[in-house]
Amino acid sequence: MGWFSDDSDQAQAYDQVVNAPHKAELSHELIAAAASYEAAKAYEKHCDENGQPQSHEKAKEILAAFSGAFVDRMVETKGLDYIDTVKAKHHAKEQAHEALVEYGDY
Repeated sequence: MGWFSDDSDQAQAYDQVVNAPHKAELSHELIAAAASYEAAKAYEKHCDENGQPQSHEKAKEILAAFSGAFVDRMVETKGLDYIDTVKAKHHAKEQAHEALVEYGDY
């Protein structure tokens, strides 16, 4: 994968979050890192199948949607409260946007 290596903090957070038991105590920072990793994977798959988005803003919207979907799924299965959910979504979008800029597509 291009954006985050398999041993990155985001990849490790992803493994920890996905494999945590139901109702686990997970921090919003950990979930955000996992969400940004998942969003980067989904974005790369999207680009492979559909080509690059028309603009940087559209790419950011796609990443936000992918990271938000992951957070929502984790909230439903792991039992986060509303505040942690909002914080996780915010941090996940920031990390995914930073990775987009660093990766150099936009």
